Amino acid sequence: MTAVDLPAVPRVLIAEADPWSRDLLKQVLLNVRCDARLDVCADGQQAATLLREKTYDLVLADWELSGVDGLSLLRSVRQQRRSPALPFILLSSRNDSASVREALPLAPTAYLTRPLNMESLTQRLQDLLLNEGESVYCEIPPLAPGMTLPAFLERRREASDGAPLRVDVKAAVQRSLGPEGLDLKQLEDQVRMDPQITAVLIAAANSAGYHGTPVQTLHAALNKLVPGQSMNFILGLALKHNVVLGDPGLVAYAERHWQLSQDSADYARRLARMLELDHERCYSACILHRLGDLALLRCLEDWRQGGGALDDEAIGESLDAFGAAYGSALRTRWRLPLELRQLIAATYSLEGGVYSREALVVNLATQMARLTEHEGLEALAGSKTARLLKVGLSELLRVRKT
Repeated sequence: MTAVDLPAVPRVLIAEADPWSRDLLKQVLLNVRCDARLDVCADGQQAATLLREKTYDLVLADWELSGVDGLSLLRSVRQQRRSPALPFILLSSRNDSASVREALPLAPTAYLTRPLNMESLTQRLQDLLLNEGESVYCEIPPLAPGMTLPAFLERRREASDGAPLRVDVKAAVQRSLGPEGLDLKQLEDQVRMDPQITAVLIAAANSAGYHGTPVQTLHAALNKLVPGQSMNFILGLALKHNVVLGDPGLVAYAERHWQLSQDSADYARRLARMLELDHERCYSACILHRLGDLALLRCLEDWRQGGGALDDEAIGESLDAFGAAYGSALRTRWRLPLELRQLIAATYSLEGGVYSREALVVNLATQMARLTEHEGLEALAGSKTARLLKVGLSELLRVRKT
């Protein structure tokens, strides 16, 4: 595809089995051409059907697709002898010379191995989808006539992209890169206070591409994913729409929820260490427990940018009505491990008659985080949760002052 043949609006097929890698490819591509018409699928048979039914300007396909693999898709495309040849980027975890030799006769436009080099992929997409010096601007669509805020939020709940980012991911990754590559410990220290990054990496590490015992903490997720893949997932988050809030009022609400998450997580970690429990798991549950409220604030930014009115009263009412539902929907859709979801639920309330000690810890920690500096610690020490944990005022004071 040369500059003279570039379509006004390109149609692109992405065929990738892993949902988080699929989302990453989608975001990288939309960052290059926000107007692209995308078809996204998870298996080769569906990709083959789409290729028969539609005319595409570019295909990105994973070699390891189930059913019909990416190499077979490429072979089928090349047998059609289209002129000029359809640009086809083949993605693979195979970097051995035999695999490369097998693919090259089919003339893929690019053969990219995992973990992907994001800069290289972006440059290839720019070369294929943009004329030299060209950029594409996409306006934010206005709200539908008569749309109300509750109806908008209800509609967006099942499609929410999650929370805005708390940390500057590019700076965090850059600080974590050393002469020997990515320092996972350094990266964890940089991003562990960010609910969105924590949730996405845990979800990605438990997706279909990564087998074994489910992970429930950021530390375990980073060590289960390939380091380059972790870095790509984190950097990919920065490409998404409204990942940084622009409305000062929404930023103020987000800061309060981020701080509540951080305080809860710090208290939970200290309590769990004191009681010789799984402190990383307790930290993880608390850092994630306001994910839904933060995701809602991100959707409120969409509402505002689409022309909707927004004030403090509307923000507060929306958080009360939809915050918990957004969190539940995200945790379910992202398939966070059931044990972690149950522990997150314990930050809000304790149901039933038997509680794990970790559940008691996260519940007590979130209660502590909601207190002001000089209120309620004595009453909290006398609560049912504290009594079950056998934690008194002196221990709570130590946790707060640590």
